[in-house]
Amino acid sequence: MQNSISLILNVLAASWHMLQEASVYIIFGLVVGGLLKVFLSPAYVASHLGKGRFKSVFKAALFGIPIPLCSCGVLPAAASLKKQGANNGAVTAFLISTPESGVDSISLSWALLDPIMTVFRPVSAFISAVIAGTAENMIHPPGPQEKIQGSLNCPVDSCCDGSGCSPEDHRKHHAFHEKMISGVRYAFTELWGDLALSFFIGILLAGMISVLLPDTFLYTYLGGGFSSMLLMLVIGIPLYICATASTPIAAAFILKGVSPGAALVFLLVGPATNIASLSMLTRLLGKGTTALYLVSISVVSVLCGLALDAVYAALALSPQAVMGQATEIIPVWMKTGATIFLVALTVVLMISFLQEKLGNKPQDCECECGAHNH
Repeated sequence: MQNSISLILNVLAASWHMLQEASVYIIFGLVVGGLLKVFLSPAYVASHLGKGRFKSVFKAALFGIPIPLCSCGVLPAAASLKKQGANNGAVTAFLISTPESGVDSISLSWALLDPIMTVFRPVSAFISAVIAGTAENMIHPPGPQEKIQGSLNCPVDSCCDGSGCSPEDHRKHHAFHEKMISGVRYAFTELWGDLALSFFIGILLAGMISVLLPDTFLYTYLGGGFSSMLLMLVIGIPLYICATASTPIAAAFILKGVSPGAALVFLLVGPATNIASLSMLTRLLGKGTTALYLVSISVVSVLCGLALDAVYAALALSPQAVMGQATEIIPVWMKTGATIFLVALTVVLMISFLQEKLGNKPQDCECECGAHNH
């Protein structure tokens, strides 16, 4: 009994330590993600994704890199883009680069991993997205697209559907500072509400890996080489985990002897694929595109993983020695304060969620575009 309690406390201590290292960067990533929501509308993105076999794919992959959405959360956004005129190749590229990366996961990679991994991760996501999207448009050339009609839904308060507003008036609907406040509010409510559960599960799993798994086990099977990459594919493809939650798990893997390349494969395929999202993707784009999507991610992930291990070998770097050094510049009081803030925010969101489930959901805003006088 005493040993079990001691083991649980050790896991919680390891998880708390990783949470402290990550919290400041998570908050930064959330704020940037919230501002992207307000200032980068889906209509603007869709307007660039309808024409051309290659340019639209390149733009879609690039647009998807900073947006913080998980593999299931990105599907409604991708469906919206497709309805607004984006071709299949562009939608495929967006579906790959978006869940594999994001400003939140990039900032967290800087905190828990190292600069090399932080750069390799979004670059690999971009490459796999471009290859898959280009292949889709080459095999199934996009037909003539209808003129894209961008949505005029207000990105600030979500209670204006744009009816009765000209695009020029709608762009001036809210002042800059109101958009900033709205973006930050979204970051710490809806965005963190979508990420919090999976993130804390990831932190807890990372603590369990740190305490429970022997170093020799992971080093033997995932220490590097082609077989390690294939094994990580088998682990990562059916798993449902977002890019943010996968980062602390990857850090724990590396500290236990897993090669950076194998960890990168996990970081790429884990967030981009799972059984639920693949079935939904089949309905959205078809079986052929889904198969191409999966093959492209798998091949590029393995190749990028092998390339990453080669970089560490060429530089004679020990991954375990350089992991998490970015957080050393953050004062302890700031780490602790950010951690307490995230935990308190999560508790508040949980209480709000329970109140909604119990029937105390606030009434939706019913104001119209003309009711705003900004």
